[in-house]
Amino acid sequence: MARLTSWLFRLIPLLLLPLAAGALAQQAPSLQARDVALVNRVTWGATPTELARAQTMGIDRYLLAQLHPAAQAPLPAEVQRRIDALSISTQSDEQARAAQIDIRQKAKDQSEEDKLSANRQARKMARERGAEVGERALWRALYSPDQLQDQMTWFWMNHFNVDSEKGDVGMFLSQYEDRAIRPHALGKFRDLLAATMRSPSMLIYLDNTQNVAGKINENYARELMELHTLGVDGGYSQNDVQELARILTGLGLGSSLEPPKVKPALRGQVVQQGYFLFNPARHDYGSKVFLGHTIAGAGMQEVEQAADLLARHPATARFVSRKLAVFFVGDAPPASLVDKMSRTFLDKDGDISATLRTLFASPEFAASLKAGVFKDPVHYLYSSLRLTYDGLPPIVNARGSINLLKQLGQPLNQRLTPDGYPLSQSDWAGSGQMTARFEIASTIAGAPRVFYREKPDEQPPNVPRPPHLLKANAGNGLFSTLSPRTREAIEQAKSTPVANTYLLASPEFMRR
Repeated sequence: MARLTSWLFRLIPLLLLPLAAGALAQQAPSLQARDVALVNRVTWGATPTELARAQTMGIDRYLLAQLHPAAQAPLPAEVQRRIDALSISTQSDEQARAAQIDIRQKAKDQSEEDKLSANRQARKMARERGAEVGERALWRALYSPDQLQDQMTWFWMNHFNVDSEKGDVGMFLSQYEDRAIRPHALGKFRDLLAATMRSPSMLIYLDNTQNVAGKINENYARELMELHTLGVDGGYSQNDVQELARILTGLGLGSSLEPPKVKPALRGQVVQQGYFLFNPARHDYGSKVFLGHTIAGAGMQEVEQAADLLARHPATARFVSRKLAVFFVGDAPPASLVDKMSRTFLDKDGDISATLRTLFASPEFAASLKAGVFKDPVHYLYSSLRLTYDGLPPIVNARGSINLLKQLGQPLNQRLTPDGYPLSQSDWAGSGQMTARFEIASTIAGAPRVFYREKPDEQPPNVPRPPHLLKANAGNGLFSTLSPRTREAIEQAKSTPVANTYLLASPEFMRR
């Protein structure tokens, strides 16, 4: 333990100071190293299995398959069995919402104490379902062959952020991920945007359920432009915020799956899908002027027009392209790269895969492979687990694994503010974060029982022992950029768990 502590104090300065490109890559990587770096970048973390797959397919075909996944790839049978057993799999969000409404309805005429108890039970249902979405997300991140799609699902969940702890957001989080985000993660941005605008989780989180004619709530309209599409410098005005808020009136949730009772003249204007509801009786039908365009009062059609204007705006192309570039290339991406991506975004009508293909084919991206991109906590945890337990039985304790993200300050779907978790190195490279990562590296490398027990007090039998990671990957190029100092420390470790801890906590492993 003393040796581990000594290494930690030597490690923190290494992590905080020499993270520039030259400290990690002594020379331009070989072709093999570039391929390894590419696989590492488009996945949640390269593994021997993933590298072998890329080598078999050829790197170009591998990248194309990641950009255009043919269908939902199967997960390991044990992983799928566990996902299928979750309540979000056995009970749809609509069914769960109906049960939640019933709990509250039965307490309506009871005592205040009973009402509070019923509300606590209803909120607990929402939190539990939100937590299960996190379990499913971890299993998919670790074991899905469609790694780029899974990364992009997280990226867009973060871009269109909702906090699962707010109100009843968690009740609809499963369908938010699986219906609104994942199917469009590599598709057209316009489709993705429209899907989020119809999501109960989003409408609850940004208070559009309270946005009605005569009592405007601007919260969703503001964030829709500032954070989701145009960006803070996108050229819109306060008047545009107000006009968009008017366009969004009536967009919310139904109290049941039955259509609302409205005047006969408005019945044809009702739009309902599950608990999503556009209620024309709550909509402002006056004409609006939004982003210089006059939009006549037409109900849900106004929302579609607004989505068109936002999704296809040059400011959106630039804002989204820059954020993608930061995610895949790192802080302050070259303007030349953002320009190329923006042109593709506009030329291809917001095609996300085409925009990413422009990014991956660029010399700016190739240059970034030499230096790496600093991992935020979710990349660090997923890459550590994927590498350490590759080829071993699937991890069964998903919730315990996700709790490690709380220690790192990035719990899934629990960012309080609508801006999503930051992507910059400066947000995640402090000494406290590095200390937490060292402790987690030690747990992952030396305490595999944590990941294979079903219950906190269980001692699972036949717990697999991870191999010596540096030795096991000696011939695949995965660690070709390790510095002599890091390699020496790992080679001198007295045991395999200690060696693996040093590797997972090394400056090089902090980058992808």
